[in-house]
Amino acid sequence: MGTVQTKFMRLALKEARKNLTRMQGGPFGACIVRGNKVIAGARNTVLKNDPTAHAEINAIRLAARRLKSFDLSGCTIYSTTEPCPMCFSAIHWARIDKVIYGTSISDAKRIGFNELNISSALLKKIGRARVKIVKGALAGECRRLFKDWNKLENKVLY
Repeated sequence: MGTVQTKFMRLALKEARKNLTRMQGGPFGACIVRGNKVIAGARNTVLKNDPTAHAEINAIRLAARRLKSFDLSGCTIYSTTEPCPMCFSAIHWARIDKVIYGTSISDAKRIGFNELNISSALLKKIGRARVKIVKGALAGECRRLFKDWNKLENKVLY
């Protein structure tokens, strides 16, 4: 992964780490970029009583508001964990060109999250989505985020 991509992935990690202290959701973060410009960064906030407030969804909502468009063509989304089926569908509908993620849905399921074990690659194939998928970006740092989160006494699994 190039230096610029690493920088954007680290922004997603920084967003996710906010939930190690604020506990508004799980250890998930996302960042949306167009060209070399960050459009939006967000974290999971489902514990604020919105089960759809995954990091990717929050980032897409923010990016669409900032760009004043539902069409996020030309954008890349960086996510600390592989997008769930809901998030992958939103990425597809937003016309985001590429998703780059660290840990897999299986990794999130292994630490106790209520994940549908359906990969982005399978959703792409079944739905004939055009989004490019890059997996394993800064996977070690993303797994460390899971380990740090797992040590918390006040964590909530959902």
